Amino acid sequence: MADPTGKRTDGAPPTHIHIEKKRTNWLAWLLLALGILALLFGLSRCGHRDAVETTTTTNTSVVAETPTAPKSAALAGTSGLAAYLAGSQPTPQTFTFEKINFETAKSDIRPADQDDVNAVAATLQKYPKAHIRIAGYADTRGNEAANVALGKARADSVKAALVAKGIDAGRIETATGGDKDPVDSNATAPGRAENRRTELVVTQR
Repeated sequence: MADPTGKRTDGAPPTHIHIEKKRTNWLAWLLLALGILALLFGLSRCGHRDAVETTTTTNTSVVAETPTAPKSAALAGTSGLAAYLAGSQPTPQTFTFEKINFETAKSDIRPADQDDVNAVAATLQKYPKAHIRIAGYADTRGNEAANVALGKARADSVKAALVAKGIDAGRIETATGGDKDPVDSNATAPGRAENRRTELVVTQR
């Protein structure tokens, strides 16, 4: 017989009590860790995909001109354009028409602006190697797609007027800025009138 400490009371050698330690299930912990890592990886990939989709869907603006093209003062009697074409400054160079703006939702050139068109045509005739791009713009009224189309129609209208004055159509590109890059506030009627404009970019001298 033995007392609670394992010491024999009958003179026999003491007994040893063996206590088995509880084994840790390492396999279960390993599987749990792998599951957590897989979940974190999946979440990170999902976030990356959302970011790519956002970039893809928001990058839809129309660029009307070379982003690095510096802008000059308005075409006051086209003297600025003539001086530039006679000089040696690098291209491209952007000029804003002094007058050629448009009525709301229209693309036809107003009779009052015809003199500006005639002056540009006369200048281009003096510099037959010059190539230009006409960019048309709109104010922010109307939806984006309609404004993009309206800007292009305005640029095409100016091109047609220049071609009618004898300028080779192959020297003139057209583009649209839609309602982007306003030069004045779209919150006022005078500001919107300024934004319904066209710009001339010299792309080749």
